[in-house]
Amino acid sequence: MQDPVFVKDAFAKIARRYIVTNHVLSLGTDILWRRKTARLVADLKPATLLDLATGTGDLAEAISKAVPGVKLTGADFSAPMLEIAKKRNLPQTEWLVADALALPFADGAYDVITVAFGLRNMADWPAALRQMARVLRPGGHLVVLDFSLPSLPGLRGGYRFYLHRVLPRLAGLLTGQREAYEYLSGTIERFPSGKDMTDLLCANGFATARAIPLSGGIASLYVARKPEPPTLAS
Repeated sequence: MQDPVFVKDAFAKIARRYIVTNHVLSLGTDILWRRKTARLVADLKPATLLDLATGTGDLAEAISKAVPGVKLTGADFSAPMLEIAKKRNLPQTEWLVADALALPFADGAYDVITVAFGLRNMADWPAALRQMARVLRPGGHLVVLDFSLPSLPGLRGGYRFYLHRVLPRLAGLLTGQREAYEYLSGTIERFPSGKDMTDLLCANGFATARAIPLSGGIASLYVARKPEPPTLAS
């Protein structure tokens, strides 16, 4: 798992340059990934949504546009990132500093929870998933967007070279925090993807889970559903 102290400090340092750096490092593809995630969320028709590890609010804004009228909560443990998110002035949105391992929300409070590039950086993935399942209503959905490793050998090798040799250097030039991106690049190698991730989801509070590879598997979307309560026989 990850070092929460290092991660929190790293995100505080890169907060002001985070949005621009993401767009440069992904050649703008991260924008398309978030839009696809927002369209998927729109199909679920949530009235209430928690965007966890919301960061600077990129996904929250995409969802706010795709799902007019949704009551949205953006939560993150990095206050400097949230200060940037608040400047988006999204309608019906509350911003809150919160730890994913101890969410300050009632059981069943949300129809949908989204996490973009955040679960990977949490200190305890199973514990975080169990918290998300707790605050989802029965039958509610969790949507996770995160990096993964491509399955095709040629693409996988080229991506790993970019991930470990190019990305940290370029990000270091943009943010002055190369060490943070070296750390974050390493987390992608360790983060479960594909069936490993769907198995993790189903072992920690979810009845079903499916994986949707994006851009050849460089990123993946995971959609998990919390079980409905058992019906009593008449």
